[in-house]
Formats: sequence, C-alpha cells, structure tokens
Amino acid sequence: MAASAENAAETNATGGSKTSEGKAAEIEALIAPTLADMGYEVVRILLSGDRRAKLQIMAERSADGRMDVEDCAEISRAVSALLDVEDPIAGAFVLEVSSPGIDRPLTRLKDFDRFAGFEAKLELAAPVEGRRRFTGRLLGTDGDAVRLDVPEGELRVAFADIGKAKLVLTDELLAAHAPKGD
Repeated sequence: MAASAENAAETNATGGSKTSEGKAAEIEALIAPTLADMGYEVVRILLSGDRRAKLQIMAERSADGRMDVEDCAEISRAVSALLDVEDPIAGAFVLEVSSPGIDRPLTRLKDFDRFAGFEAKLELAAPVEGRRRFTGRLLGTDGDAVRLDVPEGELRVAFADIGKAKLVLTDELLAAHAPKGD
C-alpha cells in the first residue's frame, strides 16, 4: 500500500515516528535532544486547549521502556526549564508528564516490533477495502509496513498510512507487564 504524501510528511525523520504534529512537533524538536541526553525517548506529545493550553508529554526510559513517578518529575523539571527559556507556547499552560501506560499508543515503527504478539487497534488515515479501523494481533513490521493478523487474514499497511494505533488492554498484556516476583 502506498503512503500518502500528507502522511509521509507527518512521519518524523527519526526512523519512523508519529509522536507529535503541528506546534507539538516544534516543542518535541526543542525538548527531545535533552530528554535523549537524560536517557528518555518521547512516545507522544500533545498540545491541546484553547483558553489554557495543556502540554502532555508521554515518555519512557530508552534502556528498558519503563517509567516511574521520579522519572516524570525529572522530565518535568528539565522541560519546564527549557520551555521557560524558549517560551514556545503563548500564555499560561499546564505541563503533564506521564508514562505511556500499559495500553499505550504505538507511535514509532519500532513499537510494532517491540509489541508483536499483542492485540492492537489501528485507525487508518484512509480506508482500506472500505474500512478505517482494524483490531488484531501485531505481527511486527516488514520494512515500513506494519503487519496485523485480523480475522480476514494478514493486513499489511504502510506505517505512514496509520492515523492512530494503540495496544488493547488484555489479560495477556497485563500479565506481560506484571511485576516479576523474586
């Protein structure tokens, strides 16, 4: 399936990611190098709200994909300092830093390989065979195509054609994320 030019433009040049768009992408470009130096990766950045803006930063540790309250606080302090200096958001805003959670969004091409075997929901930018939404088991990637096992068979869709994707909260996913006993 060919990627549309509009969606291809949204895909960051950082190895296949759709972590932000618009003003949030500008903010990501500003803060991502600092977060990377601190050992974190951006999962998603959203900027929302009309009267009082809310900047949501979803991140995880580069080494192990984990995130705890201390990590969120560390990122919040660093990002606050950067945004105070650069001032990319007009007016007051609320900064929210969080982990991606268990039923996380899949925003980077590598996420589809990392979570292969788990159930996911994909929403496409344009319909395929009359459908835009698919749910199935992730089969990983093949180049820049995402593979999903759906009831009709294997679906292959260009990463650039995916509007949104996220893991589905299942018992299997919960078990995989349960703390390991000693």
